[in-house]
Amino acid sequence: MEYMVGVDIGTTSTKAVLFDDKNVVVASANKSYALYRDLPDMAEEDLNELFEALISALAEVVRDADLSKGNKIAAVSFSSAMHSLIAFDEEWKPLTRAITWADTRAVEYTEELKANGLGEQIYKNTGTPIHPMAPLSKLLWLKSEHADIYHKAAHYLGIKEYLFHRLFGSNKMDISIASGTGLFNIFNLDWDEQALEVTGVKKEQLPLPVEPYEYEDNMLEKYAALIGIPATTPFVYGAGDGPLSNLGVNAVKPGVAAITIGTSGAIRVVSDQPVIDPKGRTFTYALDKDNWVVGGPVNNGGDVFRWARDNMFDAEKSTAALLGKDSYDLLTEIAERIPAGSEGLIFHPYLGGERAPIWDANARGSFFGLNHGHTRAHMLRAVLEGITFNVFMVSLALEEVVGGLKSIQATGGFARSPLWRQMFADIFEQPVTVPEAFESGALAAVIVAQKALGKIDSLYEIEKYVGASNTYMPDPKNFEAYRELAPIFIRLSRQLQTEYQNIANYQRKHSK
Repeated sequence: MEYMVGVDIGTTSTKAVLFDDKNVVVASANKSYALYRDLPDMAEEDLNELFEALISALAEVVRDADLSKGNKIAAVSFSSAMHSLIAFDEEWKPLTRAITWADTRAVEYTEELKANGLGEQIYKNTGTPIHPMAPLSKLLWLKSEHADIYHKAAHYLGIKEYLFHRLFGSNKMDISIASGTGLFNIFNLDWDEQALEVTGVKKEQLPLPVEPYEYEDNMLEKYAALIGIPATTPFVYGAGDGPLSNLGVNAVKPGVAAITIGTSGAIRVVSDQPVIDPKGRTFTYALDKDNWVVGGPVNNGGDVFRWARDNMFDAEKSTAALLGKDSYDLLTEIAERIPAGSEGLIFHPYLGGERAPIWDANARGSFFGLNHGHTRAHMLRAVLEGITFNVFMVSLALEEVVGGLKSIQATGGFARSPLWRQMFADIFEQPVTVPEAFESGALAAVIVAQKALGKIDSLYEIEKYVGASNTYMPDPKNFEAYRELAPIFIRLSRQLQTEYQNIANYQRKHSK
């Protein structure tokens, strides 16, 4: 049997998935690591923990492949979280941990970049909205607040590039990950001169941009032995997790949107060329040089649902455990008892700042419209509706940029909830399809590897492997409530934005 491994490098875990030659999942291994939040707005990962998780996950699925029986690992390919930054000195000694997309310490320098007008032009060149998530802003923060590290840094990589460097001694970055740095010109496919000038970083300090189909096949023997594979096994660079999420659910044709809600979330469509939003609300990231993913990411997805569970429904959480029932299933049953629109209760889900569509790291969450008739169950349903309204608001911006949406492919933890799927169908007034594609990100990475090795000619081959699906149709009886509330939600988000910085500054001043 000739196997392939798709690796999905996430914010708090790395998963390796073993596929057979029919692209059927044979085995998987998931290894977790900490997200360090030692200081306000910090979100970092330990490099050794990242590397050990990769080695351990790969070794586990390779054992399942049982290479002693003549089986073979034809390739390993990667999907990776985007927007991370790691600084190294001249000898490649790390000067920082991995500063992840969730780290917002660069907010002050991001606002300066927006105010002086440079941010707008850099966005038009790079397709990455000006936000603290981007390495562009992180570099400005390092330069101002950690000048010792900034001046000592000779090299900058992201988390996937670090793993490749450690395994192979390479210094490359696929154009998909590069397109999310805010430093990469998506029109000439090279590092952007204006972004480099603003940050003071030289092109030589950044990795060589390569296609997602590039691969390495000369691993250091000591690591090949730990994994249990030949050192010549091809490791394909792959792409960013957002673009590969679209590919993984076959949302690659015009007008087909992919919505993913995990810890965070996003809505994306694929275009055959980079598309820039004149208002700066959407991103454009590469899947490869011929396929561009246009969309908007949201910080606040399933983590907000978890916050509601842990802080408002502790007793129900304990009850679910005693009954051997999933706590989220119990909570959705409670939310289902409340009518669409939560009887006029609106929730803005900005517990962790927000990216699209408002791009404001200072944004904070709020309930609006509370009265004596509202209960915890109303608040719970409003939380789910608020997350959905926010993604809907992103979709309106997206439609301005790329045209109308025809259908929605749904993935992520929310896609397991019938209530939430129906809620998306009703608020968007679009059919929502949930493909039965298991491990879609890892599958997409494997499809990239198959194209890299010449086993397939087109990424569209993935359509054969996504599997059956369930489609949720919009329910007209809920339209009236959502059509009335959606504009209020949108207007409120704009009005409250004038005070977000003030309340965020107060919280930082008084945080323990």
